Order: sequence, then structure tokens, then C-alpha cells
Amino acid sequence: MPTSEQTLDEILNLAATQFKVPREKLSPDDDFFKTLRIDSLQALSLLTRLEQHFNVELPDYELQGVSDFRTLADRIQARL
Repeated sequence: MPTSEQTLDEILNLAATQFKVPREKLSPDDDFFKTLRIDSLQALSLLTRLEQHFNVELPDYELQGVSDFRTLADRIQARL
């Protein structure tokens, strides 16, 4: 099982790749809506990709109010 930091790093790498943003511009506590300049539909696309990558299912209620990479990583880590 990956560590929390490894999970976080993978999320940042996947987000950078998907939205064509330099990885070094993303930090764990960034609001991904603002940093990536994405809307809720694009965020859903990212979440779907993360669920597939980590082979987890994230219920909507667990993601309400989540907008930073670190919290997202914590929620994914809890499901691994």
C-alpha cells in the first residue's frame, strides 16, 4: 500500500498531466479548482480518473467541500 505522501504525489502528477500544468506549479494545499482553473465537470473527470488509477470508489458525500489535493489524497488513502 502506498504511503499518504506517495498517494498525494501520484494525484498531483495525474492532475498535472490531465490538465497540462507543470507539476512544480501544484502544491498539496492548493485549491484544485483555482490552481487548475477547472469547473465542476472537469473536477468530476479528474475524480473518475483517480478512482480508476487507485481502484477505489469515492462516495459523493465524502467529497463534498473537498477542494485541495491533500484532503483528496487523505480520502483516497482511507479507501486503499
